[in-house]
Amino acid sequence: MRTTRLVLHSARLLDPGTGAFLPQTALAVAADGRISALGDDREIRDLAGPATTVVDLKGAVVTPGLVDGHVHPVTGAELTGGLDLSGCADLDDVREALAREARLLGRGAWLFGWGLDPNVFGDRPVGIAPFDSVLDGVPAFLLLFDAHSALASRRALELAGVDGPRTFDQASAEVVCDAEGRPTGLLQEDAACELVERVAPRPTHEERRSRLAAALWSMAAAGLTGGHVMDANGESLALYEELDAAGELPLRLRVAPWCQPGTDADGVRALIEQQGSGGALWRVAGVKLFMDGTVDNGTAWLERPDRQGESTHAFWPDPAAYTDIVGELHRAGVATATHAIGDAAVRHVLDSVEKARAGAASGVRHRVEHIETVPDDTLRRFAELGVVASMQPTHCCDFTRADHTDNWSRRLGEVRASRAWRCRDLWDSGATVVLGSDWPIAPFPPLGVMAGARHRRPSRDLDQAPHGPEQALTALEALRGMTTGPAFAAGEEHEAGRLALGHRADLAVFADSPLTTAATELPDLPVLLTVLDGRITHRAAGL
Repeated sequence: MRTTRLVLHSARLLDPGTGAFLPQTALAVAADGRISALGDDREIRDLAGPATTVVDLKGAVVTPGLVDGHVHPVTGAELTGGLDLSGCADLDDVREALAREARLLGRGAWLFGWGLDPNVFGDRPVGIAPFDSVLDGVPAFLLLFDAHSALASRRALELAGVDGPRTFDQASAEVVCDAEGRPTGLLQEDAACELVERVAPRPTHEERRSRLAAALWSMAAAGLTGGHVMDANGESLALYEELDAAGELPLRLRVAPWCQPGTDADGVRALIEQQGSGGALWRVAGVKLFMDGTVDNGTAWLERPDRQGESTHAFWPDPAAYTDIVGELHRAGVATATHAIGDAAVRHVLDSVEKARAGAASGVRHRVEHIETVPDDTLRRFAELGVVASMQPTHCCDFTRADHTDNWSRRLGEVRASRAWRCRDLWDSGATVVLGSDWPIAPFPPLGVMAGARHRRPSRDLDQAPHGPEQALTALEALRGMTTGPAFAAGEEHEAGRLALGHRADLAVFADSPLTTAATELPDLPVLLTVLDGRITHRAAGL
Protein backbone atom coordinates (compact mmCIF):
# COMPACT_ATOMS: atom_id res chain seq x y z
CA MET A 1 0.00 0.00 0.00
CA ARG A 2 1.33 3.43 -0.94
CA THR A 3 2.05 5.76 1.97
CA THR A 4 -0.27 8.76 2.03
CA ARG A 5 1.46 12.04 2.85
CA LEU A 6 -1.55 14.38 2.83
CA VAL A 7 -5.34 14.22 2.72
CA LEU A 8 -7.52 17.24 1.95
CA HIS A 9 -11.27 16.70 2.31
CA SER A 10 -14.55 18.61 2.41
CA ALA A 11 -13.22 20.66 -0.48
CA ARG A 12 -14.35 22.12 -3.76
CA LEU A 13 -11.79 21.04 -6.33
CA LEU A 14 -11.55 23.60 -9.16
CA ASP A 15 -10.04 22.44 -12.44
CA PRO A 16 -8.61 25.34 -14.51
CA GLY A 17 -8.72 23.15 -17.59
CA THR A 18 -12.51 23.18 -17.65
CA GLY A 19 -13.30 25.98 -15.20
CA ALA A 20 -15.64 23.61 -13.36
CA PHE A 21 -15.54 21.89 -10.00
CA LEU A 22 -14.62 18.21 -10.07
CA PRO A 23 -17.31 15.82 -8.83
CA GLN A 24 -14.95 14.62 -6.10
CA THR A 25 -14.59 16.45 -2.78
CA ALA A 26 -11.26 15.12 -1.50
CA LEU A 27 -7.79 14.21 -2.65
CA ALA A 28 -4.85 12.23 -1.33
CA VAL A 29 -1.14 12.80 -1.92
CA ALA A 30 1.37 9.95 -1.92
CA ALA A 31 4.86 10.00 -0.46
CA ASP A 32 6.26 11.00 -3.86
CA GLY A 33 4.39 14.32 -3.72
CA ARG A 34 1.89 13.37 -6.44
CA ILE A 35 -1.90 13.29 -6.33
CA SER A 36 -2.65 9.60 -5.75
CA ALA A 37 -6.42 9.59 -5.32
CA LEU A 38 -9.53 11.69 -5.93
CA GLY A 39 -12.83 10.72 -4.37
CA ASP A 40 -15.45 11.43 -1.75
CA ASP A 41 -14.52 12.42 1.78
CA ARG A 42 -14.95 9.01 3.37
CA GLU A 43 -12.97 6.96 0.87
CA ILE A 44 -10.09 9.45 0.81
CA ARG A 45 -9.96 9.77 4.61
CA ASP A 46 -9.68 5.99 4.76
CA LEU A 47 -6.33 6.29 2.94
CA ALA A 48 -4.79 8.21 5.83
CA GLY A 49 -2.25 6.52 8.04
CA PRO A 50 -0.66 7.49 11.36
CA ALA A 51 1.82 9.84 9.66
CA THR A 52 -0.67 11.41 7.24
CA THR A 53 -1.55 15.08 7.55
CA VAL A 54 -5.32 15.39 7.28
CA VAL A 55 -6.97 18.78 6.71
CA ASP A 56 -10.71 19.49 6.77
CA LEU A 57 -11.13 22.37 4.29
CA LYS A 58 -14.74 23.05 5.29
CA GLY A 59 -15.81 23.81 1.72
CA ALA A 60 -12.80 25.88 0.68
CA VAL A 61 -11.70 25.93 -2.96
CA VAL A 62 -8.62 24.03 -4.11
CA THR A 63 -6.79 24.96 -7.32
CA PRO A 64 -3.42 23.93 -8.67
CA GLY A 65 -0.70 26.00 -7.06
CA LEU A 66 -0.18 29.38 -8.71
CA VAL A 67 3.05 29.93 -10.62
CA ASP A 68 4.59 33.34 -11.27
CA GLY A 69 5.67 33.28 -14.91
CA HIS A 70 8.37 35.95 -14.49
CA VAL A 71 10.02 36.72 -11.17
CA HIS A 72 13.42 37.71 -9.71
CA PRO A 73 13.53 36.37 -6.13
CA VAL A 74 17.16 37.03 -5.23
CA THR A 75 17.26 40.46 -6.87
CA GLY A 76 13.94 41.36 -5.33
CA ALA A 77 14.93 40.24 -1.86
CA GLU A 78 18.05 42.39 -2.05
CA LEU A 79 16.49 45.49 -3.61
CA THR A 80 13.46 45.63 -1.37
CA GLY A 81 15.75 45.92 1.64
CA GLY A 82 16.18 49.62 0.82
CA LEU A 83 13.86 52.63 0.85
CA ASP A 84 10.56 51.96 -0.94
CA LEU A 85 9.87 54.94 -3.21
CA SER A 86 7.02 53.31 -5.11
CA GLY A 87 4.38 55.25 -3.19
CA CYS A 88 5.84 58.67 -4.06
CA ALA A 89 3.53 60.61 -6.38
CA ASP A 90 5.70 63.67 -7.07
CA LEU A 91 9.14 65.17 -6.50
CA ASP A 92 8.20 66.61 -3.11
CA ASP A 93 7.20 63.14 -1.92
CA VAL A 94 10.55 61.74 -3.05
CA ARG A 95 12.51 64.57 -1.42
CA GLU A 96 10.69 64.08 1.88
CA ALA A 97 11.29 60.32 1.83
CA LEU A 98 14.97 60.76 1.01
CA ALA A 99 15.41 63.42 3.70
CA ARG A 100 13.86 61.16 6.36
CA GLU A 101 16.08 58.27 5.36
CA ALA A 102 19.23 60.41 5.15
CA ARG A 103 18.72 61.61 8.72
CA LEU A 104 18.92 58.00 9.91
CA LEU A 105 22.21 57.25 8.15
CA GLY A 106 25.58 57.13 9.80
CA ARG A 107 28.45 59.17 8.38
CA GLY A 108 29.47 57.85 4.97
CA ALA A 109 26.64 55.29 4.83
CA TRP A 110 24.90 54.63 1.53
CA LEU A 111 21.23 55.27 0.86
CA PHE A 112 19.52 52.68 -1.32
CA GLY A 113 16.08 53.24 -2.80
CA TRP A 114 13.88 51.32 -5.22
CA GLY A 115 10.58 51.59 -7.08
CA LEU A 116 11.03 55.23 -8.19
CA ASP A 117 8.37 56.07 -10.80
CA PRO A 118 9.66 58.38 -13.58
CA ASN A 119 6.22 59.97 -13.67
CA VAL A 120 7.20 61.95 -10.54
CA PHE A 121 9.37 64.13 -12.79
CA GLY A 122 6.42 65.24 -14.92
CA ASP A 123 7.82 67.16 -17.90
CA ARG A 124 11.26 67.59 -16.31
CA PRO A 125 14.15 65.38 -17.43
CA VAL A 126 14.86 62.42 -15.19
CA GLY A 127 18.00 63.16 -13.20
CA ILE A 128 19.42 63.56 -9.71
CA ALA A 129 19.32 67.39 -9.65
CA PRO A 130 15.93 67.70 -7.86
CA PHE A 131 17.38 65.73 -4.95
CA ASP A 132 20.82 67.36 -4.68
CA SER A 133 19.82 69.42 -1.66
CA VAL A 134 18.81 66.40 0.45
CA LEU A 135 21.58 64.12 -0.82
CA ASP A 136 24.46 66.57 -0.39
CA GLY A 137 27.45 64.40 0.50
CA VAL A 138 25.32 61.23 0.71
CA PRO A 139 26.22 58.33 -1.61
CA ALA A 140 22.84 57.21 -2.92
CA PHE A 141 21.66 54.72 -5.51
CA LEU A 142 17.97 54.96 -6.43
CA LEU A 143 16.60 52.26 -8.70
CA LEU A 144 13.77 53.31 -10.99
CA PHE A 145 10.72 51.05 -10.99
CA ASP A 146 11.72 49.26 -14.21
CA ALA A 147 15.05 48.11 -12.66
CA HIS A 148 16.69 48.97 -15.97
CA SER A 149 17.81 52.41 -14.85
CA ALA A 150 18.87 54.20 -11.69
CA LEU A 151 19.80 57.57 -10.27
CA ALA A 152 23.15 57.98 -8.56
CA SER A 153 23.85 60.94 -6.29
CA ARG A 154 26.82 63.27 -6.89
CA ARG A 155 28.77 61.59 -4.09
CA ALA A 156 28.04 58.10 -5.44
CA LEU A 157 29.25 59.12 -8.91
CA GLU A 158 32.39 60.57 -7.37
CA LEU A 159 33.16 57.37 -5.43
CA ALA A 160 32.64 55.35 -8.61
CA GLY A 161 34.87 57.63 -10.67
CA VAL A 162 32.05 58.36 -13.11
CA ASP A 163 32.64 61.84 -14.49
CA GLY A 164 31.56 61.52 -18.11
CA PRO A 165 30.09 59.28 -20.81
CA ARG A 166 31.15 55.65 -21.26
CA THR A 167 30.90 53.03 -23.99
CA PHE A 168 29.36 49.62 -23.26
CA ASP A 169 28.79 46.26 -24.97
CA GLN A 170 25.10 46.69 -24.18
CA ALA A 171 24.08 49.05 -26.96
CA SER A 172 21.37 50.83 -24.96
CA ALA A 173 23.46 51.26 -21.79
CA GLU A 174 24.41 54.87 -21.09
CA VAL A 175 25.78 57.24 -18.50
CA VAL A 176 23.42 60.09 -19.35
CA CYS A 177 25.24 63.43 -19.51
CA ASP A 178 24.24 67.04 -20.05
CA ALA A 179 25.37 69.26 -22.93
CA GLU A 180 28.69 69.89 -21.14
CA GLY A 181 29.37 66.16 -20.77
CA ARG A 182 28.62 66.05 -17.03
CA PRO A 183 26.64 63.06 -15.68
CA THR A 184 23.06 63.88 -14.77
CA GLY A 185 22.94 60.96 -12.38
CA LEU A 186 20.78 58.84 -14.68
CA LEU A 187 22.28 55.45 -15.50
CA GLN A 188 20.63 53.38 -18.23
CA GLU A 189 20.74 49.56 -18.18
CA ASP A 190 22.79 47.13 -16.10
CA ALA A 191 26.21 47.90 -17.52
CA ALA A 192 25.95 51.58 -16.56
CA CYS A 193 24.34 50.88 -13.18
CA GLU A 194 27.12 48.45 -12.30
CA LEU A 195 29.68 51.27 -12.42
CA VAL A 196 28.21 52.56 -9.18
CA GLU A 197 26.90 49.30 -7.73
CA ARG A 198 30.37 47.75 -7.63
CA VAL A 199 31.69 50.41 -5.25
CA ALA A 200 28.62 50.33 -2.98
CA PRO A 201 28.48 48.08 0.09
CA ARG A 202 26.82 44.73 -0.52
CA PRO A 203 24.86 42.51 1.88
CA THR A 204 26.63 39.47 3.29
CA HIS A 205 25.84 35.95 2.14
CA GLU A 206 23.85 35.31 5.31
CA GLU A 207 21.89 38.52 4.86
CA ARG A 208 21.07 37.54 1.28
CA ARG A 209 19.97 34.07 2.34
CA SER A 210 17.79 35.39 5.15
CA ARG A 211 16.11 37.99 2.93
CA LEU A 212 15.54 35.46 0.15
CA ALA A 213 14.01 32.90 2.48
CA ALA A 214 11.68 35.51 3.96
CA ALA A 215 10.58 36.63 0.49
CA LEU A 216 9.93 33.08 -0.71
CA TRP A 217 7.88 32.16 2.37
CA SER A 218 5.82 35.32 1.84
CA MET A 219 5.21 34.19 -1.73
CA ALA A 220 4.04 30.80 -0.48
CA ALA A 221 1.64 32.50 1.91
CA ALA A 222 0.18 34.36 -1.10
CA GLY A 223 -0.66 31.08 -2.88
CA LEU A 224 2.45 30.69 -5.02
CA THR A 225 3.97 27.25 -5.40
CA GLY A 226 6.37 28.03 -8.24
CA GLY A 227 8.17 30.67 -10.22
CA HIS A 228 9.92 31.01 -13.55
CA VAL A 229 13.05 32.82 -12.40
CA MET A 230 14.54 35.13 -15.00
CA ASP A 231 18.09 35.42 -13.71
CA ALA A 232 20.86 33.39 -12.11
CA ASN A 233 23.21 36.22 -11.23
CA GLY A 234 25.79 36.29 -8.47
CA GLU A 235 25.04 33.84 -5.67
CA SER A 236 21.50 33.03 -6.82
CA LEU A 237 22.04 29.35 -7.61
CA ALA A 238 24.10 28.77 -4.47
CA LEU A 239 21.35 30.30 -2.36
CA TYR A 240 18.66 28.14 -3.96
CA GLU A 241 20.83 25.07 -3.39
CA GLU A 242 21.36 25.92 0.27
CA LEU A 243 17.67 26.48 0.96
CA ASP A 244 16.69 23.37 -0.97
CA ALA A 245 19.21 21.18 0.84
CA ALA A 246 18.00 22.50 4.18
CA GLY A 247 14.34 21.86 3.31
CA GLU A 248 13.65 25.59 3.37
CA LEU A 249 12.69 26.19 -0.26
CA PRO A 250 8.90 26.76 -0.35
CA LEU A 251 8.59 27.26 -4.12
CA ARG A 252 9.46 25.11 -7.12
CA LEU A 253 11.80 27.27 -9.19
CA ARG A 254 12.73 27.08 -12.86
CA VAL A 255 15.80 29.28 -13.39
CA ALA A 256 16.96 30.84 -16.68
CA PRO A 257 20.52 32.28 -16.58
CA TRP A 258 21.30 35.33 -18.70
CA CYS A 259 23.04 35.46 -22.05
CA GLN A 260 24.35 38.96 -22.65
CA PRO A 261 25.81 40.70 -25.72
CA GLY A 262 29.43 39.69 -26.14
CA THR A 263 28.83 36.08 -25.08
CA ASP A 264 31.24 33.94 -27.12
CA ALA A 265 31.02 30.32 -28.23
CA ASP A 266 32.43 29.06 -24.94
CA GLY A 267 29.87 31.08 -23.04
CA VAL A 268 26.99 29.65 -25.05
CA ARG A 269 28.38 26.15 -24.59
CA ALA A 270 28.54 26.69 -20.84
CA LEU A 271 24.89 27.78 -20.79
CA ILE A 272 23.90 24.64 -22.67
CA GLU A 273 25.89 22.40 -20.31
CA GLN A 274 24.30 24.07 -17.29
CA GLN A 275 20.79 23.01 -18.32
CA GLY A 276 19.11 20.52 -16.02
CA SER A 277 21.39 21.15 -13.07
CA GLY A 278 19.72 21.86 -9.75
CA GLY A 279 18.14 20.18 -6.77
CA ALA A 280 14.87 18.65 -5.63
CA LEU A 281 12.82 21.83 -6.06
CA TRP A 282 14.87 23.98 -8.42
CA ARG A 283 16.66 23.52 -11.69
CA VAL A 284 18.25 25.47 -14.49
CA ALA A 285 15.93 25.39 -17.49
CA GLY A 286 16.22 27.80 -20.39
CA VAL A 287 18.22 30.95 -21.08
CA LYS A 288 17.17 34.57 -20.60
CA LEU A 289 18.17 37.15 -23.22
CA PHE A 290 17.35 40.81 -23.82
CA MET A 291 16.37 42.42 -27.11
CA ASP A 292 15.76 45.91 -25.72
CA GLY A 293 15.37 47.96 -22.54
CA THR A 294 12.26 49.89 -21.50
CA VAL A 295 9.92 52.47 -22.97
CA ASP A 296 10.07 54.67 -19.88
CA ASN A 297 13.81 55.32 -20.12
CA GLY A 298 13.98 55.47 -23.92
CA THR A 299 15.86 52.18 -24.37
CA ALA A 300 13.11 50.04 -25.90
CA TRP A 301 13.55 49.07 -29.57
CA LEU A 302 10.76 50.60 -31.62
CA GLU A 303 10.12 50.51 -35.33
CA ARG A 304 9.78 54.29 -35.18
CA PRO A 305 11.44 56.54 -32.57
CA ASP A 306 9.43 57.55 -29.55
CA ARG A 307 8.24 61.15 -29.25
CA GLN A 308 11.55 62.14 -27.68
CA GLY A 309 13.51 60.67 -30.58
CA GLU A 310 14.70 57.69 -28.49
CA SER A 311 14.16 53.91 -28.34
CA THR A 312 15.72 53.47 -31.76
CA HIS A 313 18.10 50.52 -31.38
CA ALA A 314 18.44 47.02 -30.02
CA PHE A 315 20.09 45.93 -26.79
CA TRP A 316 22.51 43.84 -28.89
CA PRO A 317 24.87 46.05 -30.94
CA ASP A 318 24.55 43.41 -33.65
CA PRO A 319 21.04 41.90 -33.58
CA ALA A 320 22.23 39.19 -35.98
CA ALA A 321 24.47 37.86 -33.20
CA TYR A 322 21.38 37.40 -31.05
CA THR A 323 19.70 35.50 -33.90
CA ASP A 324 22.71 33.18 -34.24
CA ILE A 325 22.71 32.38 -30.52
CA VAL A 326 18.97 31.67 -30.49
CA GLY A 327 19.57 29.26 -33.36
CA GLU A 328 22.38 27.51 -31.50
CA LEU A 329 20.33 27.18 -28.32
CA HIS A 330 17.34 25.91 -30.33
CA ARG A 331 19.46 23.20 -31.96
CA ALA A 332 20.64 22.16 -28.50
CA GLY A 333 17.06 21.87 -27.29
CA VAL A 334 17.32 24.86 -24.96
CA ALA A 335 14.31 27.15 -24.57
CA THR A 336 14.88 30.90 -24.65
CA ALA A 337 13.01 33.67 -22.84
CA THR A 338 13.69 37.05 -24.40
CA HIS A 339 12.89 40.43 -22.88
CA ALA A 340 11.25 42.31 -25.74
CA ILE A 341 9.09 45.35 -25.02
CA GLY A 342 9.01 47.42 -28.20
CA ASP A 343 7.49 46.40 -31.52
CA ALA A 344 10.82 46.12 -33.33
CA ALA A 345 12.28 44.00 -30.53
CA VAL A 346 9.33 41.61 -30.50
CA ARG A 347 9.42 41.30 -34.28
CA HIS A 348 13.13 40.50 -34.26
CA VAL A 349 12.68 37.80 -31.63
CA LEU A 350 9.90 36.17 -33.64
CA ASP A 351 11.99 36.40 -36.83
CA SER A 352 14.89 34.74 -34.98
CA VAL A 353 12.72 31.91 -33.68
CA GLU A 354 11.25 31.39 -37.15
CA LYS A 355 14.76 31.12 -38.61
CA ALA A 356 15.81 28.70 -35.87
CA ARG A 357 12.76 26.49 -36.41
CA ALA A 358 13.37 26.42 -40.16
CA GLY A 359 16.91 25.22 -39.56
CA ALA A 360 16.10 22.47 -37.08
CA ALA A 361 12.91 20.72 -36.04
CA SER A 362 12.48 20.85 -32.28
CA GLY A 363 9.80 20.81 -29.65
CA VAL A 364 11.46 23.67 -27.77
CA ARG A 365 9.00 26.27 -26.50
CA HIS A 366 10.54 29.72 -26.76
CA ARG A 367 9.07 32.74 -24.98
CA VAL A 368 8.86 36.50 -25.30
CA GLU A 369 8.77 38.45 -22.05
CA HIS A 370 6.74 41.68 -21.54
CA ILE A 371 5.40 42.48 -25.06
CA GLU A 372 4.22 45.95 -24.10
CA THR A 373 3.26 47.31 -27.51
CA VAL A 374 2.91 45.39 -30.79
CA PRO A 375 1.03 45.96 -34.07
CA ASP A 376 -1.70 43.68 -35.38
CA ASP A 377 0.47 41.73 -37.78
CA THR A 378 2.65 40.45 -34.93
CA LEU A 379 -0.13 38.80 -32.95
CA ARG A 380 -0.78 35.71 -35.07
CA ARG A 381 2.91 34.81 -35.26
CA PHE A 382 3.06 33.76 -31.60
CA ALA A 383 0.69 30.87 -32.18
CA GLU A 384 2.12 30.05 -35.61
CA LEU A 385 5.64 29.75 -34.18
CA GLY A 386 4.60 28.20 -30.87
CA VAL A 387 6.08 31.13 -28.94
CA VAL A 388 4.71 31.72 -25.45
CA ALA A 389 3.56 35.26 -24.60
CA SER A 390 4.72 36.09 -21.06
CA MET A 391 2.82 39.13 -19.76
CA GLN A 392 2.82 41.27 -16.61
CA PRO A 393 -0.58 43.02 -16.58
CA THR A 394 0.03 44.90 -13.32
CA HIS A 395 2.69 46.95 -15.12
CA CYS A 396 -0.05 48.34 -17.32
CA CYS A 397 -2.32 48.85 -14.31
CA ASP A 398 0.12 50.66 -12.05
CA PHE A 399 2.57 52.44 -14.35
CA THR A 400 0.31 53.76 -17.12
CA ARG A 401 -2.96 55.68 -17.22
CA ALA A 402 -6.11 55.36 -19.26
CA ASP A 403 -5.85 58.99 -20.40
CA HIS A 404 -2.27 58.42 -21.62
CA THR A 405 -0.80 61.22 -19.49
CA ASP A 406 1.84 58.91 -18.01
CA ASN A 407 5.47 58.83 -19.13
CA TRP A 408 5.15 55.47 -20.97
CA SER A 409 2.16 56.63 -23.01
CA ARG A 410 3.51 60.12 -23.72
CA ARG A 411 6.69 58.65 -25.11
CA LEU A 412 4.84 56.26 -27.41
CA GLY A 413 2.04 58.55 -28.58
CA GLU A 414 -1.62 57.67 -28.94
CA VAL A 415 -1.41 54.91 -31.54
CA ARG A 416 1.22 52.80 -29.84
CA ALA A 417 -0.07 53.56 -26.34
CA SER A 418 -3.45 52.21 -27.41
CA ARG A 419 -1.76 48.85 -28.08
CA ALA A 420 -0.73 48.42 -24.46
CA TRP A 421 -0.30 44.89 -23.10
CA ARG A 422 -2.55 43.15 -25.63
CA CYS A 423 -3.39 40.17 -23.42
CA ARG A 424 -6.84 39.63 -24.96
CA ASP A 425 -5.66 39.92 -28.56
CA LEU A 426 -2.75 37.54 -27.98
CA TRP A 427 -5.04 35.04 -26.26
CA ASP A 428 -7.62 35.24 -29.03
CA SER A 429 -4.92 34.79 -31.66
CA GLY A 430 -4.15 31.37 -30.17
CA ALA A 431 -1.03 32.21 -28.17
CA THR A 432 -0.32 30.64 -24.80
CA VAL A 433 -0.40 33.58 -22.38
CA VAL A 434 1.53 33.24 -19.13
CA LEU A 435 1.06 35.80 -16.36
CA GLY A 436 3.66 37.01 -13.88
CA SER A 437 4.65 39.89 -11.65
CA ASP A 438 8.28 40.63 -12.60
CA TRP A 439 8.81 41.18 -8.87
CA PRO A 440 10.41 43.38 -7.58
CA ILE A 441 9.16 45.60 -10.42
CA ALA A 442 5.59 45.00 -9.25
CA PRO A 443 4.15 43.23 -6.19
CA PHE A 444 4.27 39.43 -6.32
CA PRO A 445 0.88 38.36 -4.80
CA PRO A 446 -0.60 36.29 -7.63
CA LEU A 447 -4.21 37.17 -6.89
CA GLY A 448 -3.29 40.80 -7.56
CA VAL A 449 -1.68 39.82 -10.87
CA MET A 450 -4.79 37.88 -11.89
CA ALA A 451 -7.01 40.76 -10.79
CA GLY A 452 -4.99 43.24 -12.85
CA ALA A 453 -5.35 41.05 -15.93
CA ARG A 454 -9.12 41.28 -15.44
CA HIS A 455 -9.74 44.91 -14.41
CA ARG A 456 -6.63 46.74 -15.76
CA ARG A 457 -7.04 49.53 -13.19
CA PRO A 458 -4.43 51.10 -10.88
CA SER A 459 -4.28 48.96 -7.74
CA ARG A 460 -3.96 52.08 -5.57
CA ASP A 461 -7.20 53.58 -6.93
CA LEU A 462 -9.65 51.11 -8.41
CA ASP A 463 -12.10 53.94 -9.12
CA GLN A 464 -9.91 55.15 -11.97
CA ALA A 465 -10.67 54.17 -15.55
CA PRO A 466 -9.08 50.99 -16.90
CA HIS A 467 -6.30 51.21 -19.47
CA GLY A 468 -7.47 49.28 -22.51
CA PRO A 469 -10.42 47.40 -20.95
CA GLU A 470 -10.91 45.58 -24.24
CA GLN A 471 -7.64 43.74 -23.50
CA ALA A 472 -8.89 42.27 -20.21
CA LEU A 473 -8.87 38.52 -19.64
CA THR A 474 -11.74 36.56 -18.13
CA ALA A 475 -11.46 35.11 -14.64
CA LEU A 476 -10.80 31.62 -16.03
CA GLU A 477 -8.20 32.87 -18.51
CA ALA A 478 -6.38 34.71 -15.73
CA LEU A 479 -6.35 31.54 -13.61
CA ARG A 480 -5.02 29.54 -16.55
CA GLY A 481 -2.33 32.20 -17.01
CA MET A 482 -0.89 31.17 -13.64
CA THR A 483 -1.60 27.42 -13.76
CA THR A 484 -1.96 25.62 -17.08
CA GLY A 485 -0.06 28.34 -18.97
CA PRO A 486 3.18 28.13 -16.96
CA ALA A 487 2.96 24.33 -17.01
CA PHE A 488 2.75 24.35 -20.82
CA ALA A 489 5.56 26.90 -21.14
CA ALA A 490 7.78 24.61 -19.07
CA GLY A 491 6.80 21.51 -21.04
CA GLU A 492 5.22 20.09 -17.89
CA GLU A 493 1.55 20.02 -18.79
CA HIS A 494 1.55 16.25 -18.25
CA GLU A 495 2.36 16.68 -14.54
CA ALA A 496 1.51 20.24 -13.47
CA GLY A 497 -1.21 22.88 -13.69
CA ARG A 498 -4.20 20.55 -13.20
CA LEU A 499 -5.89 18.60 -10.40
CA ALA A 500 -5.39 15.12 -11.81
CA LEU A 501 -4.06 11.74 -10.76
CA GLY A 502 -0.28 11.59 -11.02
CA HIS A 503 0.10 15.35 -11.16
CA ARG A 504 2.28 17.17 -8.66
CA ALA A 505 0.51 18.07 -5.45
CA ASP A 506 1.39 21.75 -5.72
CA LEU A 507 -1.86 23.28 -4.52
CA ALA A 508 -3.48 26.53 -3.38
CA VAL A 509 -6.60 26.72 -1.23
CA PHE A 510 -8.84 29.80 -1.13
CA ALA A 511 -11.80 30.82 0.99
CA ASP A 512 -13.91 31.07 -2.18
CA SER A 513 -13.57 30.58 -5.91
CA PRO A 514 -11.22 32.98 -7.74
CA LEU A 515 -13.55 32.60 -10.72
CA THR A 516 -16.60 34.08 -8.98
CA THR A 517 -14.80 36.63 -6.82
CA ALA A 518 -15.02 40.11 -8.35
CA ALA A 519 -11.77 41.27 -9.93
CA THR A 520 -11.54 44.30 -7.65
CA GLU A 521 -11.97 42.07 -4.58
CA LEU A 522 -9.72 39.22 -5.73
CA PRO A 523 -6.48 40.50 -4.13
CA ASP A 524 -8.18 40.25 -0.71
CA LEU A 525 -9.45 36.68 -1.16
CA PRO A 526 -7.98 34.75 1.81
CA VAL A 527 -5.34 32.15 1.01
CA LEU A 528 -6.04 29.39 3.52
CA LEU A 529 -3.46 26.78 2.56
CA THR A 530 -0.52 26.37 0.19
CA VAL A 531 0.95 22.94 -0.55
CA LEU A 532 4.21 22.17 -2.36
CA ASP A 533 5.10 18.62 -3.27
CA GLY A 534 2.41 17.43 -0.88
CA ARG A 535 3.81 19.38 2.08
CA ILE A 536 2.14 22.41 3.63
CA THR A 537 4.08 25.65 3.18
CA HIS A 538 1.35 27.99 4.45
CA ARG A 539 -1.63 27.39 6.71
CA ALA A 540 -3.97 30.15 7.80
CA ALA A 541 -4.89 30.45 11.45
CA GLY A 542 -8.07 28.60 12.24
CA LEU A 543 -7.78 26.02 9.47
